[in-house]
Amino acid sequence: MTTPTRRDLANAIRFLAMDAVEAAKSGHPGMPMGMADIAEVLWNDFLRHSPQNPKWFNRDRFVLSNGHGSMLVYALLHLSGYDLPIEQLRKFRQLHSKTAGHPEFGHTPGVETTTGPLGQGLANAVGMALAEKLLAQRFNRPEFDVVDHYTWVFMGDGCLMEGISHEAASLAGTWGLGKLIAFWDDNKISIDGNTDGWFTDDTAARFEAYGWQVIRKVDGHDPQEITQAIRTAQAETGKPTLICCRTTIGFGSPGKAGKESSHGAPLGKDEIAATRTALNWPHAPFEIPQAIADGWRAGNAGLVREEQWNRLFDAYAKAHPELAAELVRRSHAELPDGFAEAAKAYAAKLQQDGPMVASRKASQMALDAFGPLLPELIGGSADLAHSNLTLWKGSKSVTTNDASANYVHYGVREFGMSAISNGIALHGGFIPYDATFLVFSDYSRNALRMSALIPTRAIHVFTHDSIGLGEDGPTHQPVEHLAALRYIPNNDVWRPCDAVESAVSWQAAIERKDGPSCLVFSRQNLAHQARDAQQVADIARGGYVLSDPGEAKFDLILIGTGSETELAMEAMRRLAAEGIKARVVSMPSTDVFDRQPLEWREAVLPAWCRKRVAVEAGVTDYWRKYVGLDGAVVGIDSFGASAPAEHLYSHFGITVEAVVAAAKSLR
Repeated sequence: MTTPTRRDLANAIRFLAMDAVEAAKSGHPGMPMGMADIAEVLWNDFLRHSPQNPKWFNRDRFVLSNGHGSMLVYALLHLSGYDLPIEQLRKFRQLHSKTAGHPEFGHTPGVETTTGPLGQGLANAVGMALAEKLLAQRFNRPEFDVVDHYTWVFMGDGCLMEGISHEAASLAGTWGLGKLIAFWDDNKISIDGNTDGWFTDDTAARFEAYGWQVIRKVDGHDPQEITQAIRTAQAETGKPTLICCRTTIGFGSPGKAGKESSHGAPLGKDEIAATRTALNWPHAPFEIPQAIADGWRAGNAGLVREEQWNRLFDAYAKAHPELAAELVRRSHAELPDGFAEAAKAYAAKLQQDGPMVASRKASQMALDAFGPLLPELIGGSADLAHSNLTLWKGSKSVTTNDASANYVHYGVREFGMSAISNGIALHGGFIPYDATFLVFSDYSRNALRMSALIPTRAIHVFTHDSIGLGEDGPTHQPVEHLAALRYIPNNDVWRPCDAVESAVSWQAAIERKDGPSCLVFSRQNLAHQARDAQQVADIARGGYVLSDPGEAKFDLILIGTGSETELAMEAMRRLAAEGIKARVVSMPSTDVFDRQPLEWREAVLPAWCRKRVAVEAGVTDYWRKYVGLDGAVVGIDSFGASAPAEHLYSHFGITVEAVVAAAKSLR
């Protein structure tokens, strides 16, 4: 074969995508075929990465927001020399393969984030680009741009129809993310057909209004136009760039190019044969000629780029040893020496001081204590900073050029906020937290799910956790939300009962590396609970014995969380006055408790004691797994109402009297 043309190189992507989808009998060939020319130019001429080291810290990040076109990135990874052999492409969409139906972070080398729910990839990329910008502000020095990389996004019409794209793009413009470059696959086709009937936005004008540089009307099949557009994008350092690429979905297919039929189904053997003829590709399925394989030179270039950066960083470490050591620590997701000990000492002091505060205030107190120890902590709130109490004494806005900028005013953008946090976490170098009212976790629900699925080391803070918020009424009073968050796999939910448990929950969330944590705090003040040192240590187990009657045998167990733990404690005292001996278990995190060894769970909730009452200002069914069908749950299975908090607890029967009555009713 003669020296391959750029079209030949791009066709390798197209036919790998077609062949894999055909072999799987499912998938989305149209987008990879349509965006192949853009991808070839980007990956061969501009993308800075190292296939031999997919975790190289200064690599460019590539995000496939329209993740249904996953065969595009799998083909790119294979052709570029990542550890993704052709056998894995043959197993596309099959159990235990590295080529899942949508790209999955941690499952396939080179995949930067899990995508599929449209628009979230763009939001993740905004978080990555923000992380790059802030790390560069903190660590770069003259002649030492050790943090210097781009975030590239591919996205389709569907990503831009989703509301999250507005939230994320607006913030990207506000933050001036000049190293964020997005390619819009403007093919005017979605599953239902031509988008003229439902997507007529002036997308270019919309992004210009957000503060983006917009490059219009780029022929997505012309390498020269694509190259010029990318160079123009890189020349603009103060704004993110949207490159609008007109493409043909299913490019090269004589019968299905430009049609929705190529979007989400195999082309079929006859159509693939016709496409082979049309594009002059006489090779067998999954066969890449050596000349074309050699033309994909990113692997060798990656080695050179990484080695050049390593030499730069070695010189940087000699000139700025403390900065270099700090960047290495943060890039490896290691906490500062002594953090765990300092956090435990703080919790012990709180136990001694016994503050009676709302747990949202206790959360802010924890931030004031931990923030100075953790320069990697970055957070913000969805226009509720003074209600969520996420601002702490060391907060500095990311809209400044301050080297230690660490606070994000997200505005009223809950969904975008959580997905951006996921992107910050994925980039590395930061531990992000975000915050809103618990009831508005519904807005960010899918980003929370993705946070757990990916998984990311993100902390999601929710305040105003129950009917205890009072007069704002049922629109703002969460009822089913705690259970909904707990049902997300790999998602640790903490609902502390006082300032001490609040501090421990923050420590647990900060130290967790294998998934997100949701910290749920009250609006109203909570009573301080007495504990010894061992009980304080036991909080980290998610559930522990807060009070025992002092005898090996007791009559029943009361289980509480959050603001209702004090109801359980008072009920225990009233029952004791009547000669009924009750153990009180505080359960700040059911997720963490359920991971404890059987011996611990049995020690806290012994099987022999079937008389159990759980109390929480939320839906009751969730607690049946702890109290059984013969136990009782005091909670709320309706929407709330508008009234002062104390009236609402009485009205809905979440009281000490109700807990006592439930305990007495058990047989």
